Amino acid sequence: MPQTTTRTPLAPYTRLLAAPGARAFTLGNLIARLPMGMFSVSAVIMIANTYGSYALAGAVTATGLAATALAAPWTARLIDRHGQARIAVPATLIAALGSLALLLCVHYDAPAWTLFLSYAATATTPNTGGMSRARWAHLHRDDPATLHTANSFEQAVDELCFMTGPVIAAFLCSTLFPEAGTLTGAILLVTGILVFAAQRSTEPPPTARTATTRSPVRTPGFPALLAVFLATGAVFGAMEVTTIAFADAQHHKSSAGAVLALQAAGSCIAGLLYGSLRPAPDTARRLLACLAAMTALMSGPLLSTTATPSLLALAASLLLAGAATAPTMVTGMTLVQRLTPEGQLNEGMTLAVTALLGGIATGSATAGWLVDHTTPATAYVTPVAAAALALLLCAVGVPRTAPSRSR
Repeated sequence: MPQTTTRTPLAPYTRLLAAPGARAFTLGNLIARLPMGMFSVSAVIMIANTYGSYALAGAVTATGLAATALAAPWTARLIDRHGQARIAVPATLIAALGSLALLLCVHYDAPAWTLFLSYAATATTPNTGGMSRARWAHLHRDDPATLHTANSFEQAVDELCFMTGPVIAAFLCSTLFPEAGTLTGAILLVTGILVFAAQRSTEPPPTARTATTRSPVRTPGFPALLAVFLATGAVFGAMEVTTIAFADAQHHKSSAGAVLALQAAGSCIAGLLYGSLRPAPDTARRLLACLAAMTALMSGPLLSTTATPSLLALAASLLLAGAATAPTMVTGMTLVQRLTPEGQLNEGMTLAVTALLGGIATGSATAGWLVDHTTPATAYVTPVAAAALALLLCAVGVPRTAPSRSR
């Protein structure tokens, strides 16, 4: 009798990482990406411990976020034009120097304005996740199913880093010395980028800009997709602030990180499972379905906190709500890849991440205002409304059948 092979959920990922050079650049990117979840937490702890002001710490990190939103698309454009290794390494070294400058300014109790300048210099940090996705898109440009698995894998890595990064940062800062988180993050970032950049066989070729080269924003459907990412980012920012406030109101502020980690864990698991499935061909319709699921599941925390003050019930609803996060992000990034002109993938994906960061800041501010003027439970309406807005924007502005990138 003929033997039958059993398809397991991990089988697509085993084949994905079996490609020549894939494990090496994935390892380097993972090392470089872990600090992305460490830097802001480390900076807040470090600055608040020395200067005694969370307001100052928040203002410094917000300045860094704003500077990143301005600088990141330009860095990505240079990477597309001149190559990942040629641009990412010096850009990372500049960012690492900014982190070290911040560390020294805090250690020696320098004037507050020096903190803003130092942290702003870290804005040159390249979009490590975008560079990795660009490599997968280059390697599997003719294989949509494998590219879907790759995007799911990358989203799971994102969730893993943002789940463990803050925990590692808080541990280092509290057990060693306040600057330990920032110092470790800078070392990991430089090490990871050097390992990643050394894998030249999988690097996408640079694409010179010509008179006809135009920004991805001018591609039909791309601005609407950026608006969807902006609204989706508001979901994440609002959920984080509201959950911290709710845990604090229940006198369990120290548990907020663990509760939020459950949401990331749910997203990570869902992302891996989603990547093992064969995707439907119409990516825009898939995104619409994912956003509808996100809108429905984000109502869970609102309902649970309205019904009971139990942090355990909130944790369960966040774990379930997280299940819609990764599929939404995976499908959204796949659509970005399809809409972005050939040779501009890093720029296109960085624009999406920039929109996401802008949404996170907007959602955080909106939810914070609601927490101060109503209750934390009421503020959970913000992520539900933001998810519904993303669904509406997708339904109205994103074309149902997205064209593939020209080759």
